[in-house]
Amino acid sequence: MRKAWQQELEIRRYARPKRKEPSWGGIDEFRAFEDLVVKLLWHSEVPGSGSQECLMRGAVQAACNKGLEVSKAEVLLPVGLQALTEGETTALHKVTSTIWRELNAAPPDPGSSYWNFTNPTCWEEHQAKVNFPDAVSIDVSKADFERRILGGWVAQICGGAFGTALEGYTTDRIIEAFGEIKHYVREPSTLNDDITYELAFLKAFEEKGYFVQSRHIAEQWIALIPFGWSAEYVALQNLKLGIYPPESGTRSNPFSEWIGAQMRGAVVGMVAPGDPMTAARLAWVDGVISHQANGVLGEVFNASMIAMAFIERDVRKILIDAINLLPHDSQYYTVVAKTLALCRNEKHWLDAWRKCEQRLERYNWVHAYPNAAIEVIALWYGSGDFDKTMSITAIAGQDVDCNAAQIATVLGVMFGPDAVGKCWTDPIHDDLRTYVRGMEELKITELAQWTTELVRRYWPPNRTQLAQPILYE
Repeated sequence: MRKAWQQELEIRRYARPKRKEPSWGGIDEFRAFEDLVVKLLWHSEVPGSGSQECLMRGAVQAACNKGLEVSKAEVLLPVGLQALTEGETTALHKVTSTIWRELNAAPPDPGSSYWNFTNPTCWEEHQAKVNFPDAVSIDVSKADFERRILGGWVAQICGGAFGTALEGYTTDRIIEAFGEIKHYVREPSTLNDDITYELAFLKAFEEKGYFVQSRHIAEQWIALIPFGWSAEYVALQNLKLGIYPPESGTRSNPFSEWIGAQMRGAVVGMVAPGDPMTAARLAWVDGVISHQANGVLGEVFNASMIAMAFIERDVRKILIDAINLLPHDSQYYTVVAKTLALCRNEKHWLDAWRKCEQRLERYNWVHAYPNAAIEVIALWYGSGDFDKTMSITAIAGQDVDCNAAQIATVLGVMFGPDAVGKCWTDPIHDDLRTYVRGMEELKITELAQWTTELVRRYWPPNRTQLAQPILYE
């Protein structure tokens, strides 16, 4: 095989000069694209709901939430916002880069409560601190299993379509605009970014089964996903430069404890029916592509609940058990455990949420913590009723589509597609729209069948082998 230098030299030797006018075709379009990207980092609207967002401000906030001293970056935020307002694009590029630099160099803040916790950095640390139950044998060949998978996907897609119109707003503003919400607030669309990464997971799982590694999923991201936001935006940039997991989730990524991993736990739980340990392990494999520590625990939490939904019909027991399968010295555990305690003491869900809302106000609406609290509250007070659970999730606000989709999957798996009324399913028919390359239009029934067939192909997982350390090479 010829060396790269030999191949390049051959091209130079045979190249012939041409009498041609100079051409810089595409340079204007490329410059316009780069300018658009940097402007979107400073001001954007959430596509489904129109909520205002400033990702650069969120980046500084997120870094602070992770226990870093961010004052040098924080003082630059007004500079960037002024440059955006005045149309000073060159200044905006410079200040954006400077903020990233300051965040990358931010030292630990010794006064931050973040350092009061021991947050796991890898699956092995998590596994050592948790006593996982034995897997419950599930006969995946039965029609009931296929029905449960269909129920999970139908519920998730309806929940996501429901929440897309509401994400990014607070409880007060949602109540002010809509009052009591019991159904779609507008014609639903199934197009959002949440399911994108779950489809990429399935493509990797199709090839590797339960031995899928982070790099296999990451390569599907590169192949299938054209763009991401917050943690996934950074991770995709890293991956395209050959920075693979787990570093892809940590390098220059202040968003690594936001909701992006938590929002994709459902598919992991569906391929690990009755087996929360395998679900937790796969959540780590998937999560570290774009997240770390508490960000990955969000995916573990949702994956564990959905894995247990195949064998348990008491949603409150699922909730309690999933919380107990988190490392008790982690900050994530403290957030959901305190929320559960409030649920046990408050008669009305809104009273419990108001206390969480205040306690967690320093976290961005896309952070894992306030949204995990909403999941706990909606599942507890919803008591297994789909309509009630969705209503609570909607009125609580924050990242509504992510929350509604994930906890809807718990109920869909528990009770099958009949858990989701026709008022939810009729408006979306059997259609799923995505921006995944090659999967822009899917049938929900076909997605459920694909998931079922993949589990049947590789079931059961070898738990002894899966207990070994996750490989990244």
